[in-house]
Amino acid sequence: MTPGSAAKQLALTVPPTPDSRDAFRRRVLSVVRRIPFGQVSTYGDVAELAGRPRAWRAVGTIMRTCRLVSVPCHRVVAAGGRLGGYSDLFVKRGLLRAEGIQITGERLRHFARIRWRGRA
Repeated sequence: MTPGSAAKQLALTVPPTPDSRDAFRRRVLSVVRRIPFGQVSTYGDVAELAGRPRAWRAVGTIMRTCRLVSVPCHRVVAAGGRLGGYSDLFVKRGLLRAEGIQITGERLRHFARIRWRGRA
């Protein structure tokens, strides 16, 4: 075992506390609120900006369970510009199109141009 690897192993095995989950959720919602109209970010982008780069699945769960109208969850998409999950993909597609985002099938057109990566 290399120096520091025991601490890394411990960090991987200790589940997050409710307080740390709430803090991460607040950071995620704050990041998503900053995504500009007509732009999108990926679950991974949001996770990174919220301070946990590998927590893209947690971001997906937060987006799926968020019912706050002040949070534009529809602007968070899967890697590569795929629509990703949403409680109702028909609604997500409509909300994105209303912002001028073009969609072909399950992918956003011009993804690289409309992708917002924000600042940490």
